[in-house]
Amino acid sequence: MNFKRVLGLDTRADRYAYAQDEAAGYTSAGRVPDRWVPTTCGYCSVGCGMFIGVKNGRAVGVRGNPDHPVNAGVLCPKGLSEHQTIHVATRARYPMFRPSRKSKFHRVGWTDALKTMATRFLDVQRRHGNDAVGIISTGQLVTEEFYALGKLAQLGLGTRNYDGNTTLCMSTAVSGYKRSFGSDGPPGAYEDLERADVILLIGANIADNHPILWQRLEVNPSKTLIVVDPRVTKTAMLADVHLAVKPRSDLALINGIIYILIESDLIDHAYIDEHTSGFDALYESIREYTPDRVAEITGLSVELLYRTASLYGNARAAFIAWTMGVNHSSKGTETVNAINNLALITGNIGRTGAAPFSITGQCNAMGTREAGFTSSMPGYRRFEDAGHRQELADLWQVSVDRIPTARGLAYPDIIEAALEKRIRALWIIATNPIVSFPNLGVLTQALETLEFLVVQDGFHPTPTGEFADLVLPAAIWGEKEGTYTNSERRVSKVNRAVDPPGEARADFNIFLDLASALGCRDALFGGWTKPGDAFDEWKRVSAGRLCDYSGMTYEAIEATGGIQWPYSSGATEPSSTRRLYGDGRFETSDGKAQLIPTRWEMFPEPPNAAFPFVLNTGRTVEHWHTRTKTGRVAILERLSPQAWLEMNPRDGRALQLKPSQRVNVVSRRGTIHNLELRLTETIGAGQVFVPFHWAEANANQATQSSFDPISREPNYKQCAVRVEPSR
Repeated sequence: MNFKRVLGLDTRADRYAYAQDEAAGYTSAGRVPDRWVPTTCGYCSVGCGMFIGVKNGRAVGVRGNPDHPVNAGVLCPKGLSEHQTIHVATRARYPMFRPSRKSKFHRVGWTDALKTMATRFLDVQRRHGNDAVGIISTGQLVTEEFYALGKLAQLGLGTRNYDGNTTLCMSTAVSGYKRSFGSDGPPGAYEDLERADVILLIGANIADNHPILWQRLEVNPSKTLIVVDPRVTKTAMLADVHLAVKPRSDLALINGIIYILIESDLIDHAYIDEHTSGFDALYESIREYTPDRVAEITGLSVELLYRTASLYGNARAAFIAWTMGVNHSSKGTETVNAINNLALITGNIGRTGAAPFSITGQCNAMGTREAGFTSSMPGYRRFEDAGHRQELADLWQVSVDRIPTARGLAYPDIIEAALEKRIRALWIIATNPIVSFPNLGVLTQALETLEFLVVQDGFHPTPTGEFADLVLPAAIWGEKEGTYTNSERRVSKVNRAVDPPGEARADFNIFLDLASALGCRDALFGGWTKPGDAFDEWKRVSAGRLCDYSGMTYEAIEATGGIQWPYSSGATEPSSTRRLYGDGRFETSDGKAQLIPTRWEMFPEPPNAAFPFVLNTGRTVEHWHTRTKTGRVAILERLSPQAWLEMNPRDGRALQLKPSQRVNVVSRRGTIHNLELRLTETIGAGQVFVPFHWAEANANQATQSSFDPISREPNYKQCAVRVEPSR
């Protein structure tokens, strides 16, 4: 008990004092910083510019950067409270080790931790081969860290089995771009949202989940907005046309629109002839997608199909954007190819307002795609191309034999290999798969099978960290330096505002220190001491490639609020908008984009009498991924404190369920327990929706081990479930 407060002597005046801040105006004195540090938001891929307020060595506030070209000073709820993630009680502060899974963690020094890690990894490789060590990374490191980690994984440890959690959200877009255009890389820019006259959003609830991008739409009064989504989302409510398709029928819809456009002669023959290959095969493949058949598959009327095709086909500049509603599918890559086909046959690419545009997930998923050495080699080089391998060998001054001739296992296949004991040791970096990976039971068994598991994270404990043998504490956003690349290929600066807690280190330093323990630091990272050293090498590696950084400097990036690639050495006008493929030349062998036939199929697990509902999963604006960050921010927790289930009222009445009742969602694999029931017309009969952020109501207890065969991205949606009252 505070006796001074009881006696009225402690008025807590210091806590409730106010002061004048030159940026924020009249505000709490405790939030008036000594200095403002410019940086870029560390949540989603929009890439908002912001400032961190620092007072007495602590982050006390944030504000948007009004001069930043992405957000013009506006931040979403997560961004407005981001500084609060830095000082939460659950930050990882010291390396922690336990000699067996049955024992408790104890604190160890960095030297011992890294020596143990190097020794155990090398021992596993000696006994089982280099690829017996696997690495799963993230989309939230800075590009300089991704570049260093890729070299360390592939050349230092010599394992090909390195992938990122970006495979769980963005690999479908990557694969689709590569197949259609010969390379990854979103062709358009945010400005296109303001300049297009028709905007088609497919499985993308940006009004909720990318609200800063939604503002771009609001300043475009002449647009026609078409939203394709099974749910009546906030974005769908604001649309001119909402296509409430049946779950996973988007591919049939796009093929049906292509059918109508070709039959109505609303295609760009000149563009098709000059800049694409494969039109005849595409035309043959879409003949079965007649309006009547597509209406049956999608649940839309024939009239609505013709209206949509007419709007898109007659547009001056048509823009297509998508997120997880497309990507989280076992037919996701083909759906992206169909989207690209639609843009190509109408010439809607490489022009102002016209592009097929993937809205990326994490703050630097693009950085790892460009530089990370996972599904492709740095600079969008291909493992299979001997010339590309030789280029890198020459740049790095290593033998070309050290560079893999094919990519290793993708994330889901790394987990499967651990289950089968082909991978014996695993290093998980800044991700929490116990909450984020599908079919929790399979993952749990895989992690328990490992000989040695290292979890490197800014937070501890986490659900995944509970399985670890060694925990390495990492610095997070606000505590380290580098760059992020956002969805429109804009490279922005990330700055250190405060020191990491305890003995936590930047991931960049952890990678270099492990390289020292492995004995490969001088060979791979000679002379490196800071992220800027990695950035300078990455500029040389990217020079002449599609994702060319060679003309960028940290100073120019900060001065302009970010520079879009490609930006080659000698380039001028860093603030200009850059689009890809404006000259009609693509990154393919013949310079032409590929029109790729695609085929719709029913999703892998249709409902039946025992499991009559189709489960959909997704995000909520208040939380981020598995809530290791946002779950400790009080204002975000108050806004969205628990998981819920959305169900149509007709289904609720049939099951005699009441609003706010506690229910369980049961699939063939497991049960999501104790969800609050929300009966709402925003979801169709026969469908249910659960947000995926909560460990205690883990949606992945129900989801299935079904993956896109090309991208290896999980089919998180459309699994069959039933709903029961909680007991």
